[in-house]
Amino acid sequence: MKTDPRLDLVLERVVDLPPELVWKAWTTPQHLLQWFTPAPWKTVECQLDLRPGGLFRTVMRSPEGQNYPHSGCYLEVVPNKKLVWTAALEAGYRPAKLDPHLGFPFTATLLLEPQGKGTKYTAIVMHADEADLKKHESMGFREGWGKALEQLVEHMKVAKS
Repeated sequence: MKTDPRLDLVLERVVDLPPELVWKAWTTPQHLLQWFTPAPWKTVECQLDLRPGGLFRTVMRSPEGQNYPHSGCYLEVVPNKKLVWTAALEAGYRPAKLDPHLGFPFTATLLLEPQGKGTKYTAIVMHADEADLKKHESMGFREGWGKALEQLVEHMKVAKS
């Protein structure tokens, strides 16, 4: 997948889990609730309708107890390999109304490739313009998505099912 450094943020790592467990962490609500939001934040709600046009919804809670709901729409679902969703659409491909102070449209692609006994994990987040990319970057994209991935690995090593 070709990326544009002016519009796309990329996190790429090799993790010590097979693609099937990484996939399960992303596609099973009880797992996603455990790792999705970088601590000390928490994910307190999760709804997944894992099909193109289906709902991807989470509610994140700040350490101060404030809730931040986020929802989007799955665009592509290829088990154990690729997951694509967007915040620009609601479920059923309905255009989303985004609060410009809290959110911005983006499309995220998660690619999982077997690498030895582990997985090459690539997360690509595409933005509409450079301002949205900079906003996402300043919110701590690299640190946040990196910490969440570490939490995913920790959680799935214990859960494994």
